[in-house]
Amino acid sequence: MASTKYFGGWRKSVIAGVVILIGVLLPVGWRYSSQNSKSAPAAQEPSVPVTAATAKRQDVPEVIDTVGTVQSIDAISVQSQASGPIVKIAFNPGDEVKKGQELFLIDPRPYEAALQQVQAQLAHDQALLAQARVDLARYQKLKRENSIATQTEEDQAYVVQQDEASVQIDQANVKTAQINLGYTRIASPIDGRAGVIRVDLGNLVGPQNSGAASATGASAGASLTTNATSASTQAATSGGLVTITQMRPIYVNFSIPQTQLARVIRAQAQTPLAVEAHAQSGGLLAKGKLTVIDNQVNTATGSAAIQATFANDDEALWPGQFVSVVLVLSIRRGAVTVPAQAVMTGPDGAYVYAIASDQTVRREKVEEAERRNGTAVIEKGLDAGALVVVDGQYRLDNGVKVSVREGDMAAK
Repeated sequence: MASTKYFGGWRKSVIAGVVILIGVLLPVGWRYSSQNSKSAPAAQEPSVPVTAATAKRQDVPEVIDTVGTVQSIDAISVQSQASGPIVKIAFNPGDEVKKGQELFLIDPRPYEAALQQVQAQLAHDQALLAQARVDLARYQKLKRENSIATQTEEDQAYVVQQDEASVQIDQANVKTAQINLGYTRIASPIDGRAGVIRVDLGNLVGPQNSGAASATGASAGASLTTNATSASTQAATSGGLVTITQMRPIYVNFSIPQTQLARVIRAQAQTPLAVEAHAQSGGLLAKGKLTVIDNQVNTATGSAAIQATFANDDEALWPGQFVSVVLVLSIRRGAVTVPAQAVMTGPDGAYVYAIASDQTVRREKVEEAERRNGTAVIEKGLDAGALVVVDGQYRLDNGVKVSVREGDMAAK
């Protein structure tokens, strides 16, 4: 019993000691923690990493972008105007040929024989005319001497006139035969590039006999497909032997919306507008000048047809090719520009995040005139030299601190 009392008293003493110890250590611990918290620096919000670029002034072209088609100024289907077999082909497909250069030769022998025949007839009739003139001179002398009747002299004068007409007919026949002989030599009517040859050696060819006949040049022996009546009356027919396409210079045809027409007309009146042709995959092909604005608007499409001319010295433009067209209306001098991705769009319109000297950002409302090739032209709201955020805008707001990533200062 005494032992139980002893242990109960000891337990109470231990509990009391623990309570006293806690009471002593708790203020000390709180005071130490308070001192440590006062001495530790306050935690700072981390800055947002961004990519930045400097707004700068540069000359920017004001342009209209559209799509166009390359067209040859002349694309001529060469036709035969003489009938006969082809005995010579004097070029290869794809060759560059000159005006007057021989392309084909049709067997000339029948035409040479025909020419010789009419030349002989001409010589015969010229001899008859000479004889008739001598007889007329003799009759005129005899008439003056009253040795022959007047009727005899007049009859001889008529014979001379008939022989003169015969000679004129023969001369015309000779000229026709010479022309027909010239048709056997088919030459290029223009400078250009030859296409695929549609006939072979030995093929029998002849002039077109369709409603769309040919107008020809006697020296060239080639023809353009026109609505003129063919000089030849041969019955044989053939299609085009080859097409010669002019490559230099060359046209590019395109259309612009009628809403832009007035601006284009005003600018063209001051100076011929520059036009650029680009490959649809990218890359400049050629530079030319606007030469034709069509005289009416297409009511079905609301667009106006435009034609530009290119020197095409390197033949970068090919007939039938589709190209991206850039029509340069004017040059914006000293325009403020930034990378296009720097411009954001919100409920109040376009804006950029400008970086202040303390590395905080502010939202600046801007007016964007245009954007092209990854560059935005700022009409209002931003000055050259301003540092703007190009990437990382979605984590930003006014006053947020940023850090420009090293090596990411674009467009410096």
